[in-house]
Amino acid sequence: MRSKILQLLNKTNMNVDKKIVSYSLSVLFLLAMTSCEKGLSDLNKNKTSPTSLDPALLLNQAIINTSYPVKTLVFDVGIVQQMVTPNGGVLAGANFNQDSRDVTTQPLWTAYYQSVIKNTHDALMRSKDLPARSNMYNMARIFQSYVFMILTDEYGDIPYLEGGAGLTDRVLFPKYDKQQDIYPKIIQELTDAAAALDPAGAIESGDVLYAGNVGQWKKFAYSLLLRAGMRLSKKESAKAQTAVQAAVAGGVITGNADNAYIRHDANFTQPIGGTLNGSEAANFYLTKPFVDQLKSTNDPRLQSIAIRYVGAASGAGQTVAVGSTDPTKQIGMPVGYDNGSIVAKAQADGLASFYDYSQVDRRRIVKISSPVFLVTAAQTNLLLAEARFRGWITSSTADQYFSDGIRAHMDQMALYDPNSAVAGPDREAYVTAHPLTAGNELEQINTQYWIASFLNGPEAFANFRRSGFPALTANPYGQPNNPDVPNGTFIRRLTYPTSELSVNTTNVNEAITDQGPDKLSTQVWWDKP
Repeated sequence: MRSKILQLLNKTNMNVDKKIVSYSLSVLFLLAMTSCEKGLSDLNKNKTSPTSLDPALLLNQAIINTSYPVKTLVFDVGIVQQMVTPNGGVLAGANFNQDSRDVTTQPLWTAYYQSVIKNTHDALMRSKDLPARSNMYNMARIFQSYVFMILTDEYGDIPYLEGGAGLTDRVLFPKYDKQQDIYPKIIQELTDAAAALDPAGAIESGDVLYAGNVGQWKKFAYSLLLRAGMRLSKKESAKAQTAVQAAVAGGVITGNADNAYIRHDANFTQPIGGTLNGSEAANFYLTKPFVDQLKSTNDPRLQSIAIRYVGAASGAGQTVAVGSTDPTKQIGMPVGYDNGSIVAKAQADGLASFYDYSQVDRRRIVKISSPVFLVTAAQTNLLLAEARFRGWITSSTADQYFSDGIRAHMDQMALYDPNSAVAGPDREAYVTAHPLTAGNELEQINTQYWIASFLNGPEAFANFRRSGFPALTANPYGQPNNPDVPNGTFIRRLTYPTSELSVNTTNVNEAITDQGPDKLSTQVWWDKP
């Protein structure tokens, strides 16, 4: 009996032991799994990725991405007849009076909404409720206003109030605002933001435009306010005058030390410089109207800007050895010729080929590291000259502002390259020889604005439409039966991209109904009589 009891106890203990061992192993397994899961969870956490972006980084990204894309070379610069290409395909645009809305890789609409407005909007959202970042908030307001001004000037009605709100507010199909509603808002935004900038507040020294210098940001804002006011000169002169007076009272950019411009280098290349030093080096030429204007007035800037590869029969023939910056040798390409018809024209002009026409010097003024100027003392002084001539302001004289504007642009040339600098005596000789003359003031001022805005396609295009100067002859290409640009007229706006027409159809169609057909010849609100 005792033996049976012992056997039963042993068997029971063995079962218990097995259960204990089994349970223990299960616990150990669960603990190990928990430990592993904790480790995996830690591994899945990106410890180097920021959970919150500094708005300064977003503003800088916006500023950097504002460098004018190649689309402005194809359209804006060509519309105002500073540079053209006789070649079609992806380069077709202004020189052919052709609506090629999506042939280039970065249309202005796409580049600015996706890479600029999105960032300025995000910077605003991240800084608006931070009293310590008040200056950052107002800098972002100013820069966003600048970019919105370009967009509405180029296209007319655009998404403004809902522009850039896709990420923060989930607005995937933004409504369009009328340009006549946008401009008062831009003017108010610039006015309020400039006034709110505080020199005693935190200095945003990391900003790539002015290193956080509040005084310079204020001048930038008021210079934009001056520009916005002058844009309304033929549409709402009373409002234009009020804005101009407020800008002058606030203090605008009148010296090159305060110019707003984007720096470039070998890593961050200038878009137009990259294009003209790359695949399109032999495809763009200075126009006859632009070269003739500088050449006929003995303008020393022609030598700063132009080069002609004398005798070049092909792109390969455009070598340093045959390059000449001699102003007397420069010959501009006539507007409105394609790569078939330009051959005979070049021969008639006594050239070896169309490659023999003058170009902007890509080794000086449009290097890949060349700066891109947004708002300059030259432009501002010339706008002040017009405002003074109109009697809208009482400071200084129109003549003084006019000559100061010319001097500022000539001095600005050295910032592109030391070899583009205009010598002081040459500058003063030109200024002395070209004073304002009675009856021609507006034409003289705005022709100089055209020259001072060289390579700033959006601004040159906008001011040409506003002022009507310089007195250019309309591009004849495709006339008289061009449905987009009627005979004897100019391109007046850019058309909406296909992406908007196909995705944001309802809203863009409302804009088209409001402002007119989505054509190159349709005038934007401030451009209409």
